[in-house]
Amino acid sequence: MVAAPCARRLARRSRSALVAALTVLLLQTLLVWNFTSLDAGEEQRGGTNGREKRDRGGDQREHPQRRGPGAPHGKAMMEPPSPYTSLETQAGYFSHRPKEKTRTDSNNENSVPKDFENIDNSNFAPRTQGQNHQSELVKKPLSKQKEHLRKKLEEEKMKENLVLGKNSNEVVQFSDHPGKNTSSSNNNLKEIHLSPRQHHLKKIGSSSPELRYDQPPKCEVTGKEAISAMSRSKSKQCRQEISEVYCQHKLGKLMPEKVTRFCTLEGKANNNVQWDEDSVEYMPANPVRIAFVLVVHGRASRQLQRMFKAIYHKDHFYYIHVDKRSNYLHRQVLQFANQYPNVRVTSWRMATIWGGASLLSTYLQTMRDLMEMNDWPWDFFINLSAADYPIRTNDQLVAFLSRYRDMNFLKSHGRDNARFIRKQGLDRLFLECDTHMWRLGDRKIPEGIAVDGGSDWFLLNRKFVEYVTFSNDDLVTKMKRFYSYTLLPAESFFHTVLENSPYCDSMVDNNLRITNWNRKLGCKCQYKHIVDWCGCSPNDFKPSDFHRFQQTARPTFFARKFEAVVNQEIIGQLDYYLYGNYPSGTPGLRSYWENVYDEPDGIRTLSDVALTMYQAFSRLGLRRAESSFHAAGDNSCRYYPMGYPVSVHLYFLADRFQGFLIRHHATNLAVSKLETLETWVMPKKVFKIASPPSDFGRLQFSEIGTEWDAKERLFRNFGGLLGPTDEPVGMQKWGKGPNVTVTVIWVDPVNVIAATYDILIESSAEFTHYKPPLNLPLRPGVWTIKILHHWVQVAETKFLVTPLTFSNQQPIKQEEAMKYHSGPPKNAYMEQSFQGLNPVLNIPISAARVDQAKRNAGLVGARLEAWVDSLVSSVWSAVDICSTGPSACPVMQGCAQTAWSSLSPDPKSELGPVKPDGRLR
Repeated sequence: MVAAPCARRLARRSRSALVAALTVLLLQTLLVWNFTSLDAGEEQRGGTNGREKRDRGGDQREHPQRRGPGAPHGKAMMEPPSPYTSLETQAGYFSHRPKEKTRTDSNNENSVPKDFENIDNSNFAPRTQGQNHQSELVKKPLSKQKEHLRKKLEEEKMKENLVLGKNSNEVVQFSDHPGKNTSSSNNNLKEIHLSPRQHHLKKIGSSSPELRYDQPPKCEVTGKEAISAMSRSKSKQCRQEISEVYCQHKLGKLMPEKVTRFCTLEGKANNNVQWDEDSVEYMPANPVRIAFVLVVHGRASRQLQRMFKAIYHKDHFYYIHVDKRSNYLHRQVLQFANQYPNVRVTSWRMATIWGGASLLSTYLQTMRDLMEMNDWPWDFFINLSAADYPIRTNDQLVAFLSRYRDMNFLKSHGRDNARFIRKQGLDRLFLECDTHMWRLGDRKIPEGIAVDGGSDWFLLNRKFVEYVTFSNDDLVTKMKRFYSYTLLPAESFFHTVLENSPYCDSMVDNNLRITNWNRKLGCKCQYKHIVDWCGCSPNDFKPSDFHRFQQTARPTFFARKFEAVVNQEIIGQLDYYLYGNYPSGTPGLRSYWENVYDEPDGIRTLSDVALTMYQAFSRLGLRRAESSFHAAGDNSCRYYPMGYPVSVHLYFLADRFQGFLIRHHATNLAVSKLETLETWVMPKKVFKIASPPSDFGRLQFSEIGTEWDAKERLFRNFGGLLGPTDEPVGMQKWGKGPNVTVTVIWVDPVNVIAATYDILIESSAEFTHYKPPLNLPLRPGVWTIKILHHWVQVAETKFLVTPLTFSNQQPIKQEEAMKYHSGPPKNAYMEQSFQGLNPVLNIPISAARVDQAKRNAGLVGARLEAWVDSLVSSVWSAVDICSTGPSACPVMQGCAQTAWSSLSPDPKSELGPVKPDGRLR
């Protein structure tokens, strides 16, 4: 009888504790949800449900589904159970992620996916190199977070002599390139848009405006999106600009409420233009002249030169803007531009980003420059990138545009304007700074006008360009302000202005381009690292697409995208189609070279991994010269390495990666003179099918690397140069066949099993890829990836994690070497241990190998280089070496006489004198 009340009290206490625990858990869940969602748009608006739903498939890095402990398949059933992970894939993507709807979309290069409702466009938490933990700032309650940011800003403003750095898009002036490439009209960057930001702009000499903030923000920053942007921005200048723009918008002083429409038409103009293949035979007496504006970036100088060669004619004009961060390409462009009087390079440069307001600013400034070039009487403005290529000749384009010289050619998104506004984020406020587009909150579309948009590739006539450039009417002035804070403004600004302007009847809904859309691959919520939104990108053309260029249903004169590192054959097919074959025996037609490093860039532009590997490749080449050319008692072909690499190129032949070309200095030991050599190194085959082969035949290839491009199904880190702090991705290529489940096992250099997981390969799958969440640093050495079916090995591949001989571009010190080369603490690559699989897979951990790895971890200097060289030579081979100039080695061939060197002939990309017909090709 006594025990009953005690039991009741105990039960009541247990229930109270349980309720309290559940309450705390619920509060924690709500708190985490509140700050990780960051206004994903779930709020109701206008009686509708949340504007956006989360894309549960979002990031390709998400962890696999955990299956918990389980016994291996087949013969492993008798062994102790071990944990492993299950993945399911559908057509190259994990099937536990929702499939995207596939719909016919507009010819819109940068639009977000049509299935906008399934995309999470919330602001994103701070990104880290390791696992996706929440930042300390995001974990704080909202009030504390705002207070933290406010104190942070106040402390920065209280510092004496506060001098803000220059805007990331400050114009760079080049006074050392006088003449035609530095037009006097461009000496100062003109103010290209009118907005309240001008109250904070101050001209500094002939450079671009520099932002100054003399007062603290005029309001309290309360919006979750703005707070998130400020917490993630890197510079105090950007944080201040975010707060200023947010406050101006909050006070109603930023966005126009109403804009005047000057078009007398109801709706869009419906101009139907026709294309006649034979129209070139009727060249008009007064043909139009075209201003080609090339907005380029990257390092693909040879592809750019080949495209320029295909579109060049002496009667037209070429104005080239090179991204501020692409200094190598800028040097190459300056060299060939100086050869032709109708080619100029902008004296200013901007850092344009995907979706950024900077791209619209670039176009508006180039238009102003062109209008002020009185010696260039052009009629049409055409924008192109290095990824474009013509599919008709210049003569055909001129004949067509001469017939429609009063028209403007832009591609519109379609009819559902409300959906376009929503999916493009036109009703959201964005700000570009720190080379990022930050989303700061909602805004209203101005009344009085029709907002439109589509592709940001267009052809505009001179009258409309003049109107956009110089008009101060209500439409142009307010639209420049509105689109200064807009995502993807170049995709909408010109459409909207044209359709509401006095020139509205001149619009043709066709930008005369063919774009290669495969939205299943190109719309996987890209560009999240540079914009708080999801985006799409077209695929590269391949030879199987060639028939699409010959369609005549609508006028088309250009196509995009093309990348020679992905496929050069299609570019060759187009080139031959337009201008005929090169003479038989022309060298270099199937070769492609792309620079990845050039000495003027400075070694600070190289990662420690790349610098380590390039130096090792150079030494590998010198050993090749000594073993192949050296004769007993003769030092004429023996060399000692000197300095850093001079240049590095990727080398492709017949659209296959052939390795790296390293140009480097070395001292000839026979004559003690410095020579410049170029070494060709090629990766060895590391993928092997099991022997004897199993009856499992679907696996075609497997590779490990970084920078996996799911759209083009390749690793952008060609050659797979990996260091201890990199996060590798495993890729498999599959043939068609029945559904199967395979097991993937990652084994480090001392036989520690780092990760294992299962993948369900459905019958239609072509590629699978996964990045296991490994703890860093990875142990240096040669790793092995085993692929098993029913616990029987099907194939294996290997990859190298190189030790580092450099840290911050300086020779590595012993304490740094120990930090990077010892592997993860306690050999724990993941939370769970896979040690129980070692006897199952017959992969014994050797104590001797473990001890050797510990000794290697502390190596520095020459001994470290020897270790690196032994590892590099196990997966790379020096194929050949040549000299860029005179050599004391009598059998050393000259680089210009080889077929592989970056200095060998490349007629398809070389630019020569203008031919009698006015062309280069």
